Amino acid sequence: MARIDIRLSGSGGQGMITSGAILGIAAVYDGKNAVQTKSYGPEARGGAARAEVVISEEEINYVKVIDADILVALTQEAADKFSSAVKEGGIVIIDELMVKNPPEGNFKVYTLPIIKTAAEKVGKSLVANIVTLGALNEISNIVSFESLEKAVLSKVPKGTEELNKKALAAGREIAKAVL
Repeated sequence: MARIDIRLSGSGGQGMITSGAILGIAAVYDGKNAVQTKSYGPEARGGAARAEVVISEEEINYVKVIDADILVALTQEAADKFSSAVKEGGIVIIDELMVKNPPEGNFKVYTLPIIKTAAEKVGKSLVANIVTLGALNEISNIVSFESLEKAVLSKVPKGTEELNKKALAAGREIAKAVL
């Protein structure tokens, strides 16, 4: 496996920073190297937020993502800002509710009902970031599902494990529908 650069972006409060940490932990569980960096806008909740995760079987010498292999954009602002830095042939995953103008480029765009699925099928919009991870991994197969689930369960608050397992499974299902 070559280096994979992933950028998870949205607004503060959507859980993209937590998702990046979970993805990195899952990669480590799979025996890979991973680093995660994060950036918040000037205001924590509601401002721009992004996590960058680099996963590789080899040593990682540069921790920043320049051009992403995979971009997740849960807001229009994130899609507009980061889609120009997606590698040719890369993957862009957007939320159908929040991103009305899908980015165009030499990459594959997956438009998914991430936030709607979290709210309606799982029952809490708060778990949209876990739905995102389920969809992202189903589309890209970056880590094993077992490691991803273990990583999710290691990071979520006690008492929410079943809710988050349901969210992860729901994300897988919405991705299967577009594959």
